[in-house]
Amino acid sequence: MSAVEGFVGAVGNTPLIRLKGLSEETGCEILGKAEFMNPGGSVKDRAAAAIIADAERRGTLTAGGTVVEGTAGNTGIGLAHVCNARGYRCVIVMPDNQSPEKYRLLEMLGAEVHKVPVVPYSNPNQYQRVAQRLAASLPGAIWSNQFDNTANRDIHLRTTGPEIWGQTNGRIDAFVAATGTGGTLAGVSEYLKSRRREVRCVVADPPGSSLYAYYRRGALAATGSSSITEGIGIGRITSNLQGAPIDDALLIEDAETVRCVYRLLYEEGLFLGSTSGINVAAAQRVARELGPGHVVVTVLCDGGAKYQSRLFNREWLEHKGLAAHALAPAGRSPITIKSALVA
Repeated sequence: MSAVEGFVGAVGNTPLIRLKGLSEETGCEILGKAEFMNPGGSVKDRAAAAIIADAERRGTLTAGGTVVEGTAGNTGIGLAHVCNARGYRCVIVMPDNQSPEKYRLLEMLGAEVHKVPVVPYSNPNQYQRVAQRLAASLPGAIWSNQFDNTANRDIHLRTTGPEIWGQTNGRIDAFVAATGTGGTLAGVSEYLKSRRREVRCVVADPPGSSLYAYYRRGALAATGSSSITEGIGIGRITSNLQGAPIDDALLIEDAETVRCVYRLLYEEGLFLGSTSGINVAAAQRVARELGPGHVVVTVLCDGGAKYQSRLFNREWLEHKGLAAHALAPAGRSPITIKSALVA
C-alpha cells in the first residue's frame, strides 16, 4: 500500500506543468508549479500546515485551541482545513473587498469569518492587526501571523524549492513569483540560490504594491493605484521577505494578467486565479529577456473557482475595463457568466 497521512500528508509534491503555447512562443521551457493541486486548492496549504505544526511543536497551540489569522482568503482556507483535521477552532479576519466565493467557502469549512474595512497597514483596524488583537483576547488562541511567522518561508525552503530543483534536474535559469507574505518567493529563492547562485529570482508585482520600486530603486513606494489581483502586493518588507535573494522585479498590469489567465484557460485547459496569471505573464517576460533555450519556473497558485463572480464574469470585467483582454480563440465564444448567476 502507498498512502499519505490525512490532509497534511497530501500537501506538497505537486507536479511541474509545461505551458506549451508560451514555451513555444519564447523558445524557453516555461513551467508552472501546480500548487492548485494541493488538497485545499492553493500554495497556502503549505504555509498553513507548517505554521500549525510549528505552534504545536513549541507548545503554544494545544488540544482544543484556536487559530486566528488575517488573510485575503487562501491561507485562511488552508488553516480551516488543517484545523478541522487537527481539532482546532479557526477564526479568520478578512478585508471586505475579496471575492464572495472565498467568504462562503471559509464558512462552509466551519471557520468563523470577520470582515473588516480595507485600510492601510499603519491603521490599527487593518485586518492583520485586528487578527492579532482578537487572538490575544481569546483563551487558548494563537495568531498564526503568516506575514511575519518565518515557518511560512521555511516550509518553502525545505519543500517547494527542493521539489523544483529535483523536477528540473537542476536545469532552472529563473524563478518568478508574485508575493503577499513573501514566504513562497523567499523560501524557494533561498534554496535555488544555495544550489546555483546564477538562478535568477524575480518578483512579479501588481499595480498598487511597493515591491517593484523597492527591488528596482531600493525604497518602498507604491507604483500605480490598485489591482484586481487578490492576496498579493504589499507595502512593507515582511519578516518572511527580509533578506530574500531577489535579483529583479517586474510590474505586471492587470490587462496582462487577465490575458494570461484566459490563455491558460483556453490554450492549456487550466482554470486558475489572477495570481497565476500575473506569475505566468512575468515568466513569459523573463523568458523573452533571457532568450531561447532557458528554463523558467513559476507558481500556479490556485484554481479559478474562487473568482467566478469577478475574473470570470464578463460584466465585472467590462466594469473594470478589462473585458477586451479576456480573449477566446477564433471561433469560440468567451465566457459570459452573468453576475445574477453567481450572486
